[in-house]
Amino acid sequence: MLEKQEKRYRRHKRVRAKISGTSKVPRLCVFRSAKHIYAQLIDDEKGKTLVASGAQKIKELPRVALQAQREGVKNEEKEKRAGKVAIAFEVGKLIAKEAKKQKIEKVVFDRGGYRYHGRVKALAQGAREEGLKF
Repeated sequence: MLEKQEKRYRRHKRVRAKISGTSKVPRLCVFRSAKHIYAQLIDDEKGKTLVASGAQKIKELPRVALQAQREGVKNEEKEKRAGKVAIAFEVGKLIAKEAKKQKIEKVVFDRGGYRYHGRVKALAQGAREEGLKF
């Protein structure tokens, strides 16, 4: 039987056969590890990464979100996010801000063979909230 990563890699290859990014509409590629989440905007025609962002750039947010959750604060949907999901949301917002600086407004979303759920979904929502169109 195939291992989990091999299955994900096969799903990712199937998705990549159907989508690709250009300089005007790059591919928003997501990679999720056990600890972190990364996002890149890639121009597949030139084979270049236009913008990259990762969880290491976000440091302060998770503690604040976890503290709010422990204290029982239930305000907005943003406050419900805690831990890795909150970090993924902020990474999405960060990559969208960097894309706006390079005048990129529309992207093709590549979930990397992962389910559109949890951290991957939070990253996409964060990017959409900052104005990136999928």
